Amino acid sequence: MLDTIDGFDRIGDENAFAVLARATALGDKGMDIINLGIGQPDFPTPPHIVEAAVRSLRDGHHGYTAANGIAPLRAAVCADLHRRLSVEVDPDNVMIVPGGKVTMFAAILMFGQPGVEIMYPDPGFPIYRSMIEFTGAKPVPIPMREESGFAFSADETLSLITNKTRLIILNSPANPTGGVTPPEEIDALVAGLEAHPNVAILSDEIYGQMTYDGLEHRSLLTYPQLRDRLILLDGWSKTYAMTGWRLGYSVWPDALADKARKLAVNSWSCVNATAQHGGLAALEGPQDCVSEMMAAFERRRALVVERLNALPGVTCATPGGAFYAFPNVSALGTPAKRLASDLLEKTGVATIGGPDFGTLGEGYLRVSYANSESRIAEAMDRFEAFLNERG
Repeated sequence: MLDTIDGFDRIGDENAFAVLARATALGDKGMDIINLGIGQPDFPTPPHIVEAAVRSLRDGHHGYTAANGIAPLRAAVCADLHRRLSVEVDPDNVMIVPGGKVTMFAAILMFGQPGVEIMYPDPGFPIYRSMIEFTGAKPVPIPMREESGFAFSADETLSLITNKTRLIILNSPANPTGGVTPPEEIDALVAGLEAHPNVAILSDEIYGQMTYDGLEHRSLLTYPQLRDRLILLDGWSKTYAMTGWRLGYSVWPDALADKARKLAVNSWSCVNATAQHGGLAALEGPQDCVSEMMAAFERRRALVVERLNALPGVTCATPGGAFYAFPNVSALGTPAKRLASDLLEKTGVATIGGPDFGTLGEGYLRVSYANSESRIAEAMDRFEAFLNERG
């Protein structure tokens, strides 16, 4: 009887954690694992952030906080957005949340119901589609194609909008592809959205500070004409190597801010007070830790792209952002998920099969270069030997 609870047969999963569990199990049995699967920086959280969190415990910050987050942190988020994007945000529109997924959950829950449509990127973060289907809404994929740099096309995206569309989810820089949508496409999309005033937008910008080669991250928060229907998703996990802290934030339009607060009250109550003080130190403290981490990622990106393109039957576009490569392995003639599984089981190199990120992910692997250059090089050696052995 308990396995018949309505709706949960529609909820999906995030296979990166299943791959992590399998890699851990193989490691426990003695296999040397190189994890290029899980999407988290391999750097420790910067010491000044850790110390601020420890100090907050010693100072007695042990209790509940406001559901939308402590006031100094919400103010610091606004100051950081002004510094980086030259935008004004009211702290009352900021919600501090336990990780980026919570913003997805809340936004999709607000708009999703049977009979409506929600658009999302494909390939894209798997929780988008999972949550859309859970609410009973119809998921409508926005194609992210290699020939377009894994960026969305404004014209194609606009053509997918119907009278049932309630929410559009966008992600740039993107997971799993590393694609960065050019400013001109974003401009065109925003202009086209003027004809669809009842469609809300969730902009996932968790990798917004992770771009390369001078590429511009054009935040949707910088378009005043969208502010009354835009939900911004961001946080500390990627930029400051704080994935385990479970700390994110969102910016909500006036009409939705209190609804988001009520969801917090009815579910997670508030975010861990210590984590919030760590997040405050991250935003107000020195930012050289971010530039140093990005410099390391840029070196790793060059290495992994060069090595992937040298593999027989593999090609790889250079990602413009985040810390993922999305090599095309279709010429190898093996379904991508099976290829990823064989690579892990036989060589100890963990990657994620592209179909875990959507239908258009078939023929690709997601390779996270959030690992040391020496381990990336070793992983590519193993990948090459694996391909040569199978002929």
